[in-house]
Amino acid sequence: MKFSLFVHMERYDEQVGHRQLFDELTELTLMAEAGGFSTVWIGEHHAMEYTISPSPMPLLAYLAARTTTIRLGAGTIIAPFWHPIRVAGECALLDVISNGRMEVGLARGAYQYEFDRMMNGLPATDGGKYLREMVPVVKALWQGDVTHEGEIWKFPTATSSPRPLQQPTPPMWIAARDPDSHNFAVANGCNVMVTPLMKGDEEVVDLKNKFENALANNPHVPRPQLMVLRHTHVHTTDDPDGWKIGAEAISRFYRTFDAWFGNKQTPVNGLLAPSPEEKFKERPEFELENIRKNTMIGTPEEIIARIRHYQELGVDEFSFWADNSLPYAEKKKSLELFIEHVVPAFR
Repeated sequence: MKFSLFVHMERYDEQVGHRQLFDELTELTLMAEAGGFSTVWIGEHHAMEYTISPSPMPLLAYLAARTTTIRLGAGTIIAPFWHPIRVAGECALLDVISNGRMEVGLARGAYQYEFDRMMNGLPATDGGKYLREMVPVVKALWQGDVTHEGEIWKFPTATSSPRPLQQPTPPMWIAARDPDSHNFAVANGCNVMVTPLMKGDEEVVDLKNKFENALANNPHVPRPQLMVLRHTHVHTTDDPDGWKIGAEAISRFYRTFDAWFGNKQTPVNGLLAPSPEEKFKERPEFELENIRKNTMIGTPEEIIARIRHYQELGVDEFSFWADNSLPYAEKKKSLELFIEHVVPAFR
């Protein structure tokens, strides 16, 4: 079982400066590297203080200079917001800068809010066709000259400049949920990243079964890697109510997600208040006890048991999702407990 850190600069309060958030993200990454994590993942979001990352590339290039072993994952690049030549070139440059430690995830995008601002209101549901066209083109550009005549992009002969150090290509991941996405990822030789969000481990089993079906549909393709991304909060055994801190924070995170995803309010300076708790009174997944059960909250012993179950299912990488609306001190303490007690159980 590999472990990775999934992290953004996360801002709910205008009193917290962006430089402070950048320093905190850096510190968490250095802790993860020292703790034996394989990868740090940073995504892409626009005009949102909730998860700040207009591009993962400059953050990852900076972290490349501050680290030596941890791999650097763009997780994920939103395909409709990029051009294939730019994706290929920037990813390859990061691979050169990091001496072969780059990994890239690609996704179709989720927030209509972003599509309204980045793509002139294109329906977010149309993002999949951009993803499906981009993946094979980027892989081809990494190999040499390509002329492309697609539905979305058309360009004369071009190549990735520079070329990535990792050959034949750096690891590429697809954020997948439905069976078609799993099948596309496996058929194109891509690893698969999944998140159960607020659902329990039955959702992990369901996503794993979709991955296994995709493997069966593509028997000629070497088995790719499967990563599960989970909000994670570790508390000590001598604090029986420690789980509530994590559950309340994750509730706030998803109420904020609901506000952004609903796209019904105009943010003020990139900030949007969480949807009110009353809205979710009939939603059992928002009950604190269910958040505790469904996300990765618990003592080290409880979390070890859950991750062992994932390992038995065939999950290759567990990603510690640090975005959860908690204050930085709590995030750091949780990651420290995970590194000290959970990681060694899998070594």
